[in-house]
Amino acid sequence: MRMALYWLVQGCTAGDSLVFHYSGHGSRQRNYNGDEVDGYDETLCPLDFETQGMIVDDEINATIVRPLPHGAKLHSIIDACHSGTVLDLPFLCRMNRAGQYVWEDHRPRSGLWKGTAGGEAISISGCDDDQTSADTSALSKITSTGAMTFCFIQAIERSTQGTTYGSILNSMRTTIRNTGNDGGGIGGSGVVTTVLSMLLTGGSAIGGLRQEPQLTACQPFDVYAKPFIL
Repeated sequence: MRMALYWLVQGCTAGDSLVFHYSGHGSRQRNYNGDEVDGYDETLCPLDFETQGMIVDDEINATIVRPLPHGAKLHSIIDACHSGTVLDLPFLCRMNRAGQYVWEDHRPRSGLWKGTAGGEAISISGCDDDQTSADTSALSKITSTGAMTFCFIQAIERSTQGTTYGSILNSMRTTIRNTGNDGGGIGGSGVVTTVLSMLLTGGSAIGGLRQEPQLTACQPFDVYAKPFIL
């Protein structure tokens, strides 16, 4: 994965459009340099993380965000636990259930620039930094899928020309929030009643999945005016 991340931005120039998609395990660890608002670094946990280590948000940012040149674009689609700010982008779109939003400033107090070298970087992730992302069959009704990935694909398939980042984020959040409200529970197996079940379903519970997809960016923008274009 580390080699692939370096490969993604190697030779990148104006006009290039890059996509980084990850669906898998994520975690977080204590941050000791004061650069994180919540005191934690977010991480990705590839299959060999126990021997090769987790990939920390600082490394991801340094590898694929900061080198991004003017005129280039990067979209990151991350379906993992604790993935809200896993690219360490400077701004997070904090949206409520009514669709109203404000941009939170997550720039480090140290003054270290976590944005790009002039390009545009936007990340859509499965949940907030303190949440987990579910793997469930409650959405497809057929097989177990990442909730965020399923809802993202569904939102794109239903979108029309000119669809905005705000409408996609709202669509994903609404679908996830309503999942399980039919009383079927996770995977149609009934009420989630045990702590073990909660862990296995990524923190899901009666009345919907407990995760909220997030949007972060290198610069704030009007999410209801900016069209979603890869």
